[in-house]
Amino acid sequence: MGSSRDWQPIIDALSREAYCLTVDLPGHGQSLHGPDYLYTMEGATQALADVLDEAGIQQCSLVGYSMGGRVALYFSLFHPKRVRRLGLESASPGVSNGEERVQRRFLDDERANRIQEDIEGFLENWYQQPLFASLDRHGLVEKMVATRSMNDPDELARALRGLSPGEQPSLWDRLPDLSVPTLVLTGALDDKYKAITEQTAERIETARRVVVPDAGHNVHAERPQAFLAHLGRFLKST
Repeated sequence: MGSSRDWQPIIDALSREAYCLTVDLPGHGQSLHGPDYLYTMEGATQALADVLDEAGIQQCSLVGYSMGGRVALYFSLFHPKRVRRLGLESASPGVSNGEERVQRRFLDDERANRIQEDIEGFLENWYQQPLFASLDRHGLVEKMVATRSMNDPDELARALRGLSPGEQPSLWDRLPDLSVPTLVLTGALDDKYKAITEQTAERIETARRVVVPDAGHNVHAERPQAFLAHLGRFLKST
């Protein structure tokens, strides 16, 4: 439910040494009112390829967080020649169990309905989840609710339904196909994604796993300097 604006502090630091391009996912920020196809994993990754084409970028280092990380992983597997390095922050390869995917589709459809009915109320409840408990410790919950409320609720609902892990094909079995250097990063306070990133890194031969202390799901917001240090080293490494 974020946007490219969330990445500005990271971009300000990285742009001293690299050309940086931020992309709003379908239904987020300025990427609004597109055709239904864009609100799928296949459509979102093709849209990303189109953005790179328009910018004249043949190959890039690609970094994504959460839903954006799932898109980045999908893109790297289906457009492998276009990715030089891959950074995954608190991202999952999907849901491997078919029954659990069905359950997740129903859950995300229910969440989408609630977003459309009352986005601010939804957000206040959303950030009470244990997954985001550390945001409160860093004094970021109020900011998160305010910035995410700026999004169009109907568009967020479209994205949540179409890009749900319940709709996305599981990529777990495809992970060994990744051959690019991959940074798999999450916060030490995020128990769910610590387990996911450990399993992810085990299946990617070229992966480097990092667990950042005193951070939860959103490492780049909670501990931006630590995030930048790890990402910077990764981008420069040979």
